[in-house]
Parts: sequence; structure tokens; C-alpha cells
Amino acid sequence: MKSNFDPQREHNMAKKSKVDAAPELTPPEEVIKLHLYVAGQSPKSVAAISNLKRICAEYLTAPYNVEVIDLVKNPELARDHQILAIPTLVRSRPGPMRKIIGDLSDTEQVVADLDIRGSKPKRKAAGA
Repeated sequence: MKSNFDPQREHNMAKKSKVDAAPELTPPEEVIKLHLYVAGQSPKSVAAISNLKRICAEYLTAPYNVEVIDLVKNPELARDHQILAIPTLVRSRPGPMRKIIGDLSDTEQVVADLDIRGSKPKRKAAGA
């Protein structure tokens, strides 16, 4: 009696029936949400905006969103958001919330307070 067993066919069927493990998907990076509360164009507010732009450009590699909130135009937001001094930077995400009061001129302190100290400054182009 002839056997229907074909080792090559069995090998090919075994190959087809293997289930490949799904590649590990890394979760998308959470967007860093920053809110800078200022008072119009006061010198400290202008300095805080400038310093925050520089810090974000130099240190943040993760996606981020910055919202500048002028409390001269919307004073009720100071009470609603519990802002006691200006300028104040609030990092609302990722948690926990952090608040930094002042013009953000102490870069190392701001980087530490925002908990981005593990990030390295982005490299500047040679001659820049």
C-alpha cells in the first residue's frame, strides 16, 4: 500500500501554519502640554516667552504644545486655573502637573522642573 505522506509537503504546510509574533508596537509619545500665563507685554512676560521658546527648541525632542495665556485679556482665568503669580508656566501633561513661577531665565532649573533633564540639548549646526 502506497503512503500519501510527503515530507516536503508536510514541511511547507508547517511553515504556512506558523503564526508570526506581532511586532511590538511602542505607544505614541504623549504630547507635552505647556501653558504660559503672562500679563500683556510686561518685561518679565516677554522674557518668559522668549526663554520658553529657546528651551523648547534646545531641549524638547518629544512632541509639545505651548499655549500662551494673557491674563490681562482674560483675568478670570487666573482664579479658575489657580495662578497666583505671573509669569507662570504650567506643565499639565504628562502628569503630575508642575508649575514654575518667573521669567524662566534659569534654564537648568526649568529643565529640571519640567523633568526633561534626561534630554540633551539639540545639537546646533557647526558655525551657527
